[in-house]
Amino acid sequence: MKEMEGIYSPSLEGVYVGETKISNVEGDIGRLSYRGLDIETLSEMSYLDVVVIILFGHHVCNKVKDKVNTFLLENQKINDKDITYLKSLPKTLHPMLMLQSAVPLLSKPKGDFSFLNGDDPDLILGLYIAAKLPALVAGWYRIQNGMEPLKDVCETGINERFLKSFTGKSPSKEQIKALDLIQILQLEHSFNAGTFTGRVCASAHAPLQSVISASIGTLFGKLHGGADQAALEMAFEIGSKDKAADYLSKTIAAGEKIMGMGHREYRTVDPRAKILKPFAKEFCTEGEGKRLFEILLELEDLCQAHFSKKGKNIWANLEFYKGPVLYSLGIPGQYFTSVFAMSRVFGYLAHYLEFKENRRIIRPRARYTGVLDVRKK
Repeated sequence: MKEMEGIYSPSLEGVYVGETKISNVEGDIGRLSYRGLDIETLSEMSYLDVVVIILFGHHVCNKVKDKVNTFLLENQKINDKDITYLKSLPKTLHPMLMLQSAVPLLSKPKGDFSFLNGDDPDLILGLYIAAKLPALVAGWYRIQNGMEPLKDVCETGINERFLKSFTGKSPSKEQIKALDLIQILQLEHSFNAGTFTGRVCASAHAPLQSVISASIGTLFGKLHGGADQAALEMAFEIGSKDKAADYLSKTIAAGEKIMGMGHREYRTVDPRAKILKPFAKEFCTEGEGKRLFEILLELEDLCQAHFSKKGKNIWANLEFYKGPVLYSLGIPGQYFTSVFAMSRVFGYLAHYLEFKENRRIIRPRARYTGVLDVRKK
C-alpha cells in the first residue's frame, strides 16, 4: 500500500494504517464480516466455530477444533496461585483493572499443543491467556462478593463453564445460547481502539502479555467497551420507561451523550444490534431484565424521533441492548466489559499473529504547534 503523506487526522479517521484479512467493517452499508463470513451467518454458528475461524480461517477439521476446545477447557481453571493473587488485590478494584494487572502474570500454559502447526509459542500463550480470562473474571466476582472461587467446574463448553463458575449454578441451554451469541457478536471488529492499541504495542516487539494487557486497558474506556456498563447504569438511572422522555430532554440539554446510541463506524444500523435486539426482546421476558429492556427500547424510539426532526438518523448499537441480556444471566453491570474482554481477546490474538509476520514500529508524526526557536542569535 502506498504511504500517504501530509494527512492530518487527530483521530486517524479515514487514514489507512495497515491491512488485515481477519474482519471487515463496512460502515456505509452496515455490514460486518469475519474472514469473509457475514455476522448474520456467524451468529448461527457455535462460539467455538467462530473462535477457530478467527484464529485459523475456514479450513479446520473437527479434530483440530476438538483439541482447541480441550486445550481451552484444560486451562480455563482457577488455581491456588491465581486465588492468592486475586485475594491480594483491593476488593473494590474494577474487574477490568484486575484483568489488566493479571494478564502479564500468565505465562505457563499446559496441555496438548500437537494440534498447532509448528507449535507457535505466541499462539499457545495467547490461547492460554484467552482460557484464563473467564476463570479470573468468575473468581474475582466470587471473591468480591465474599465467596470462594469454584475450582472443580466440569461443564464442557467455554461459556457454559464460565456461567457455572460465575453464578455457581448450571446454566440452561437458553442461557448458554444468549452468552454465546453476545460473545460471537463482540469477538472482533477490525482496527478498533483496543486492537489498534495492541498493534502499536506489538510494533515495538513487546511480549504478547503486554499487548493484550494494553488492549484490555483501552477496552475499559467509557467510549469503547465500557459503553455497555454505562448504558445499563443509564437504564437504572431512568428507572421506568415513562421517565425516558424527561431523561432524554435533560441529557440533550446538558450536551451529554446517550450511551449506546449511534456508532462511530456505522452510518446505518449496527448489524450486530439488528441481531441482538430481537433476541433480547425474546430472552428478557420477566423481572428486571424485562424492565430494563423496555426502558432502553423506549429511549431508542425517543432518540430516533428527536434526531429525525434534525434530519439525522441514529440507532442503538451493540452495547445498548447487551445490558438486559447479561443482567438476566446474573452478571452485574460492573462485569460487562470484562465479559466483553473474554471474547475480544481472540480478536487481539488473531491480529497479533497476523501483524507479527511483517511488523514495523508505529511512529506517526505530530504537527508541532508550540513556540518556535526563540534563542537569540
